[in-house]
Amino acid sequence: MTLKRFDRKFGADLLRELPAEPAVYLFKDEEGQVIYAGKAKDIRRRLQGYRNASRRKAHRKMRTLVRESSTLEVRLQPSEQDALLVENELIRTLRPRYNVEGAYTFLYPAIGTAVSAHQSFLVFTTRVDGYPTLAPRWHGVFRSRHRTRDAFDALVALLDLLGHREPRSRLPGLPLVRGSRVVAFRRIEGLMPGIERLLGGESQAVLKEIARRLLEKPDARQDADQVGEDLRLLAAFYERDAHRLHSTLRAAGRKGCYVSQDERDALFIAHPPG
Repeated sequence: MTLKRFDRKFGADLLRELPAEPAVYLFKDEEGQVIYAGKAKDIRRRLQGYRNASRRKAHRKMRTLVRESSTLEVRLQPSEQDALLVENELIRTLRPRYNVEGAYTFLYPAIGTAVSAHQSFLVFTTRVDGYPTLAPRWHGVFRSRHRTRDAFDALVALLDLLGHREPRSRLPGLPLVRGSRVVAFRRIEGLMPGIERLLGGESQAVLKEIARRLLEKPDARQDADQVGEDLRLLAAFYERDAHRLHSTLRAAGRKGCYVSQDERDALFIAHPPG
């Protein structure tokens, strides 16, 4: 009987010799470069899935990894959580070409807040080191760039209706950082502390205050559907992203509302949200 490709490449006895224990597994190309890093609660069962991958679309990636790799390394771990942490570190540092999730933590964004004289600033960036003179208070980092940018844009749109946005010409000395955005407002008195609690995952009460103030604005009443959508988007961002990060930081015994890009995924693995 013809051996399966998995058996020809990695040995017909491999699965029989492996324990049903947590592990990290590494598919490598002919040059020894890791092309994919994965983890398993039961390594024998997980690799059995690769061995028996069918022609179904759902198994396409499994078949590709077996076809493209030359060797397979298995590293047993004391627990599933240990396997998750090791997998996360390997993906972050090696960036295997068939891993996507967690490979590009440098793209995880943060939102910064700052107040200077009569100006209130909001910053969206993946480069928290890019604004040393402004020195914002950072919130994040958040895993979803799209959700974070949408929330930032929704907040800016609401504040546009409440205050006065400063033109870029009135923000001298602020660098142009690729992929980032800086917005400054005047006349949004009293809102910034609540906005910081919202972005920090502590309270979304400021959304009610913003909604109350918008009732007095004719432009906001004329565009009530969009205002409502922006408020709902910010409430969802608070629940799904900001509050989950806040809870995870507290579970880890950490203060503040910021975790670095390199630490973020490992923090959530070690202290998963309830």
